[in-house]
Amino acid sequence: MAEALDSIICSICLYLLKDPVTIPCGHSYCMSCIKACLDQEDIKGIYSCPQCRQTFIPRPVLNRNTILAELVENLKKTRLQASPPDHYYAGPGDVECDSCTGRKRKAVKSCLVCLASYCETHLEPHYESPSFKKHKLVQASKQLQEKICSHHDKLLEVYCRTDQQCICYQCTMEEHKGHNTVTASLERTEKQKQYREKCLKSLRKIQEREKKIQELRQAMDSLKHSAQAAVEDSERIFTELICYIEKRRSELKELIRAQEKAEVSRAEGLLEQLKQEVSELRMRDVVLKQLSQTEDHIHFLQSFQSLCVSSGSEVLPSITVNPHMFFENVKKLVSELTDQLQDLCKKEMDKISGKEIKIHQTR
Repeated sequence: MAEALDSIICSICLYLLKDPVTIPCGHSYCMSCIKACLDQEDIKGIYSCPQCRQTFIPRPVLNRNTILAELVENLKKTRLQASPPDHYYAGPGDVECDSCTGRKRKAVKSCLVCLASYCETHLEPHYESPSFKKHKLVQASKQLQEKICSHHDKLLEVYCRTDQQCICYQCTMEEHKGHNTVTASLERTEKQKQYREKCLKSLRKIQEREKKIQELRQAMDSLKHSAQAAVEDSERIFTELICYIEKRRSELKELIRAQEKAEVSRAEGLLEQLKQEVSELRMRDVVLKQLSQTEDHIHFLQSFQSLCVSSGSEVLPSITVNPHMFFENVKKLVSELTDQLQDLCKKEMDKISGKEIKIHQTR
């Protein structure tokens, strides 16, 4: 029996369905409960089921469920609602019924005329008695006094555009007399239009910014790819430059070694020639000393004449071996080349670093 009772309980007010209606997804609610929920979603223009969250566009038509209505009436007759489940009663944070005695039930509606909140049972007179037909019912609220004029204890139903505040009808004849006033519902309609315009404007801004985000991400990806390509190209170019310099270095080394070999070979030839002449001069010197000691005058004169003939070259060969002349010049030229390369690299790097990559921001 408890399961049968739960099947005809409104999931919004948690009471037996009152004037049950069914929405397209198949869930059923009290007419007043679901209508209030849908009214709140008029701002968005997208409606949803409080249980399954299925959305509907446009606002769904509320069709009365006669089978559930009959079932609810039959259960009322058997007085099954006399002992409601615990979740019918008010707990922390719930609005209590002002008419319940003892343990209070949850209020489902608040009356702005009575300034009281009622559970499903105590709300029935507002639906059934003609004297309550003009009473205004809203979702159960603890802040009823906020909807009442603090000066006249009357319902706030008028909006003063001059002072931009909600007032009662009596206020329009006293302190707000002559002000630009409209009904709260009319002002709500106007504000609703402004709200929709703001929503559309906000939506356009969101779309524009999302587009900018996409463009910025694409620009960042392009920048990363370009940077990677530039790194790879510069690595290749510098590698080729290093190889070229290494080749020139090797050629210069070979040139220096060849020059060294040629100069050493020439110097060695001169060295052998000088050593030969020194050897011959020493031998001649020995013969002259021996001849000077002979007592045979004829032999001395005959031999002296032949020994006086010049032996070897009278002019010493040029033996200027100056390593500084060639090699110092090479070092100077290499040093100048290094300075030129460094200056050139610095100038070009300054040009490259001066061309900063920027993502321009446009408005």
